[in-house]
Amino acid sequence: MWDLFISLFINVLLWIYDVIGNNFGIAIILFTILIRVVTWPLNAQQMKGAKAMQDLQNDKEWQAIQKKYAKDREKLAQEQMRVYREKGINPFGSCLPTLIQFPIIIALYQSIIRALAATPLDLLKLSRSINTDFLDVSQLIPLNSKFLWMNLGQPEPYYILAIVVAVTTYIQSKLTLPPSTNPNDQSAAMGQSMAITMPLMLGWLALTFPSGLAVYFVTSNVLGIVQYAAQGKANWRNLLPKGMRK
Repeated sequence: MWDLFISLFINVLLWIYDVIGNNFGIAIILFTILIRVVTWPLNAQQMKGAKAMQDLQNDKEWQAIQKKYAKDREKLAQEQMRVYREKGINPFGSCLPTLIQFPIIIALYQSIIRALAATPLDLLKLSRSINTDFLDVSQLIPLNSKFLWMNLGQPEPYYILAIVVAVTTYIQSKLTLPPSTNPNDQSAAMGQSMAITMPLMLGWLALTFPSGLAVYFVTSNVLGIVQYAAQGKANWRNLLPKGMRK
């Protein structure tokens, strides 16, 4: 079942590659845009859920409950669920869309890696994944992996793309962090931590994995920033040093 899912991604990716004239870099970019469009409702729901939970952290009643029942976890959980019901908040509202998207992200990653077959065995596996009724294998394989200065099947040698991945990941992470006035807000602290660790992790992946994956990361990050800004939820002040925020 999983292989069929990846094969679907590979065939769509290669169809785009074929249509645009055998430019795999552009194919990755367009394919990433397509995935973003398809998953737009999930992303919107995730951002809505995250914003609701963040607003709740700054709610006076919520803070009072946290303080009052700090030593009684069972009662605290009961009161939290009561507030969730009263305010119509699903505590898992921001997590479920992420869980649904996770297999899509993995499949997208694997489809890019498989399409950039680097060995004869990989080429054989790729040819078996292609729907020959839909695509002409002889015209597609081997893929043209050259894009700009890069070989998309190899790590980018000048570290440029890895830096861009890290920077755009950092910007996206910071823009999606809502402001919090609660000093005990654990979700805000976790968000701040992720804003540091995620850019480093994705930057390292972009540095060590084929640059085709880095092209996907950059495209996805830029689209995420645009998507969040289009909804009017980008917190641009987070990009400034704390002393300069008002």
